[in-house]
Amino acid sequence: MIYFVGAGPGAADLITVRGKALLERCDQLIYAGSLVNPALLGFAKQGCEVLNSASMTLEEVTSRFVYGEERGWLTVRLHTGDPSLYGAIREQIDFLAPRSLPFEVVPGVSSFCGAAAALNAEYTLPGVSQTLIISRAGGRTDVPPGQNLAALAAHGASMAVFLSAALTDEVRRELLDAGLPPETPAALVYKATWPDQKIVRGTVGGLTDMRKELGEDKTALILVGGFLAGGPDSYQRSKLYDPSFSHGFRNNG
Repeated sequence: MIYFVGAGPGAADLITVRGKALLERCDQLIYAGSLVNPALLGFAKQGCEVLNSASMTLEEVTSRFVYGEERGWLTVRLHTGDPSLYGAIREQIDFLAPRSLPFEVVPGVSSFCGAAAALNAEYTLPGVSQTLIISRAGGRTDVPPGQNLAALAAHGASMAVFLSAALTDEVRRELLDAGLPPETPAALVYKATWPDQKIVRGTVGGLTDMRKELGEDKTALILVGGFLAGGPDSYQRSKLYDPSFSHGFRNNG
């Protein structure tokens, strides 16, 4: 059996209970290089074959799936965060499915969740935004037409921009081209929940200087939106806990 497991955002104790249990049982562990906290590798049982996929091709990874299945092994393919986001799992699944090789996907905590926790932030504040856009700047991987950051930012929603810290100048330009005011709150979060986590707060107009202050351009998330503004007057109170609001579990009529 092959399991695609989300490693979580970084901290070793933020992997799911199911994910940790699979690590403890697996015979073969293929993990996503420097993106996965090495402390997680310590959960693997003695004698488990551990491979770093950073230098491997898709063909090399899938050949190890076959190798493991021929031996009756339990294989864990350990991806950073949640496998459904920038995990490149579809191409691996499309190899396994037609060969009737059994597999299962185990979700994980994404780094956009870890970054919000690090900032004590809520993406969906009433009166500010009820939508979170997860995207990236176009780089070596193209962004489909209509999904560039300028088009997405025009919605005014909260944004979590992955894989783009090295393109901060481009991100800044696109966000401003979308009509976002330069003073729109922004934050850079490097390695959210890891021991060496770093946070820089600022504005969209100051993103270039924020990246210089951060000193990192890899594994950092760019968060943008009014949800980062401080103070209780920057959003509306939730209806759910408003004493004047009735719902299925509370009648104030």
